[in-house]
Amino acid sequence: MGYRLGVDVGGTFTDVLLFDDANGAVWRTKTPSTPHDSSEGILNGVEEICKISGVSAEDIAVFLHGTTVATNAVLEGKGARVGLVTTEGYRQMMQIARSFVPGGLAGWIVWPKPEPLAKLEDTVEIKGRMDAQGHEVRPIDDADICAQLTKLKARGVEALTVSLINAYINGAHELRVAELAAEIMPDIPISLGHVVLPEMQEYERTLTTVANAAVRPVVGRYVRSLRDKLTNIEFGGRLSLLRSDGGLMSSQKSEEHPVSLLMSGPAGGVTGALWVAKNAGLKNILTLDVGGTSTDVALIENGEPRRTRTTEVGHLSVRASSLDVKTVGAGGGSIAFVPELTGALRVGPQSAGAVPGPVAYGKGGVEPTVTDANVVLGYLPENLLGGAFKLDREGAKVAVQTIADKLGIGLMEAARGIIDIVNENMFGALRMISVQQGYDPRDFALMGFGGAGPLHVNAVARLMGSYPAVSPVSPGVLCALGDATTRSRTETARSLSKRISQTSLEDVLATLHEMDGQVRGELLRDGIPEAELETSFEIDVRYAGQAFEVPMTVDLDTLKAEGLAALTRRFDDEHHRLFTFNMKAEHELVNLRAVAMGRALELPAIELAAGDGDPAAAKIRDHEIWMDGAAQQGAIYERSKLRAGDRIPGPAIIVEMDSTTLIETRHAGTIDRFGNIMINPA
Repeated sequence: MGYRLGVDVGGTFTDVLLFDDANGAVWRTKTPSTPHDSSEGILNGVEEICKISGVSAEDIAVFLHGTTVATNAVLEGKGARVGLVTTEGYRQMMQIARSFVPGGLAGWIVWPKPEPLAKLEDTVEIKGRMDAQGHEVRPIDDADICAQLTKLKARGVEALTVSLINAYINGAHELRVAELAAEIMPDIPISLGHVVLPEMQEYERTLTTVANAAVRPVVGRYVRSLRDKLTNIEFGGRLSLLRSDGGLMSSQKSEEHPVSLLMSGPAGGVTGALWVAKNAGLKNILTLDVGGTSTDVALIENGEPRRTRTTEVGHLSVRASSLDVKTVGAGGGSIAFVPELTGALRVGPQSAGAVPGPVAYGKGGVEPTVTDANVVLGYLPENLLGGAFKLDREGAKVAVQTIADKLGIGLMEAARGIIDIVNENMFGALRMISVQQGYDPRDFALMGFGGAGPLHVNAVARLMGSYPAVSPVSPGVLCALGDATTRSRTETARSLSKRISQTSLEDVLATLHEMDGQVRGELLRDGIPEAELETSFEIDVRYAGQAFEVPMTVDLDTLKAEGLAALTRRFDDEHHRLFTFNMKAEHELVNLRAVAMGRALELPAIELAAGDGDPAAAKIRDHEIWMDGAAQQGAIYERSKLRAGDRIPGPAIIVEMDSTTLIETRHAGTIDRFGNIMINPA
C-alpha cells in the first residue's frame, strides 16, 4: 500500500505519524496547533514529517485524520444557522424536546435550557403526511412548500433540515422538498431525516439531522480547504476522516454526514490503544488520553471498546454511533486558580490552550497551569520534543507562586496540590466509565497517552488500583497512530417495530440482505475492494411496551439456521444479566442495523533488543524530583536507549521526543518486548 499518514489535531499540539506498510518503519513529529485554522498546523506537520523521513507528499497513499472541527463548532456555538421544515402541527418539536432535566433534585431551578440548534423562528410547517406504515395520508402541496422555503431563504438560513413525520419508513415527501429547495436555495446544503437517521422517534431523528445540518458548512469549508492545501504540496492519495465510532469515512462522505465526526478526535486514541494492547497482550484496558486542553477516557473489555448509540457533545445528545468516551476539562494547559468566594484551589476546565499556552512555554502565558506545576516539581525536564522545545522553569515558578501566596503555603506544596487536583478530576472521569457502569477498575490496566498522559498515569493508576499503568511507545502521537491503523466503516439502520408474531424470519433476512448491499456499496464507491469488505448486523430487541431496547449482534447464517426464537432467548439472557428479571410480554424487533468495514490492517510491531534488566546505558543524569512531600533523588532516562526487560525503579523520568513518563516512588517500570513501559507497585 505504500505510506500512510495519521494526523491528530489537539488543542495544543498537532500530532503527525508516518507509517511504512512495507516494513513497519515509523516517523513522528509534533507541531503547535493553529486554532484559527487547523489546516495550517497540519500542513506544517506534513512538511516536517516529509523532511524527517525523506518521503515526498506524492508518495503518501492515504491521509487519515481525526478532527475536532465539528465538535468545536457545537461547543462554541459556531454552527450554521439552520432552517427546519417539519410536518404541519410539529413546529415546536425542537422546543418541547424530551422531558429530561440534568442536575439531580431541583436541578430545574438553576438549569438554563439550551437554545435549540434550529430556532423556532427558523422552523416552518408544510402540509401532507405519511402514516406509520409509510402510506400517504395527505398529499404534499408544491406551492405551500415553495412558500415556506422562500420564507426561510429570506431569513438567511445557511443550512436546511427536512424532517417529516414517519419519513423513516417512506422518504418520498422529504425528497420532493429537497428537489424544490435545490431550486429555491441552490447554494444551501440540505440534510434529510430519512437519510441521516432512518429510525423511528421523530425528536431524535430531527435533532440528529439538525445537528448534521448545523456543522455541514463548517466541516465542508475545512475539508475543502485541507484538500486544496494538500493538492498544493502534490499529495495525490486518499483523504479519510475518523468517525466517532472509530471507523474511517471518505472526505466526500464527511461533508455530507459530519454528525458522524462529533467524537472524531477522541476516537483516534482508543483505536491506537487497541493496537498497542493487542501487541502487549492486554485485553481489559482503561484509556487515559491527556492533552493540552482536556482528558478523554474510555473502557476496552476483551479487546473491544464500548460503543454507544448516542454521541454527546456539551448539552447536545444525538443519535449517532460513537465510542463510549467521557471528556473532562483537565489537561496540561488547564489553569489553576483560587476563587475569592471559597478560597479553595481549583484546576480547569479553563485552559491556556496553544495560544498563549502555559507560562513555561514562553509564548506570553501568565496564568499557572498543570504543565507549569509539573515543571516546578521536576516532573517535566526543561527540554521537550528532543531538545527542540525549551521550557521556562523560572517563569513557571513565578506563576505557581501566585497560587502559593493565595493559599499561604510553600511553592512545592502549591504545585503538588495542582497535580493532585487534576489527578482527582481524571480519577472521577474514569469512575464514570468503570465503577458507575458495573466494572471493577482493578480488573483493568490503565494506559496513559497524549502529550501529558504518561506524566499522570502512575498516580491515577494508584487511585484506581488499575495495574499495570502502561506508557506505550510514542504516547504523544498515539491518537495519530490510531488514525493510521483503523479501517473504513459505514452503517445504516432501518426501523421495523414489529412484534415477533407480526413478522417472519424471511422478512427480517430480506431486509438485512438489502441493507448489506447498501453499506457494502458505499464502501465500494469509496474505493475499498470487494474482497476486503465484511459486514456485521445488530437487531434492537425489547419486550412489547418497553421504552428502551437492547442491541443484539446477529450473524446471518446463524440467524437463518436457528430462527428468531434463538434471538429472543439470547435477549432474555442478556435482559436478565442487565436488569435481573425477565417479562412475559411478547418480544418486539425495533431496529435493524448493518455495519460494513474494510480490511483490518495488520501492522508489524517492531520488537526491541533484549537487555539485561539494567537501564544504566539509557541514564542521562541524576535529577531531583519533589514527591511524597520532600525532594527525592531520581534519574532521567532516554527511552530510545532502553531495552526489553530493563527495570527502572521510581522515582524516575523517561523522556522521548513526544512525551515524558513519570514513575513514582514505591513503583517500578519494566520494558516489554515491544517497548511499552509497564509500571507496577515495587
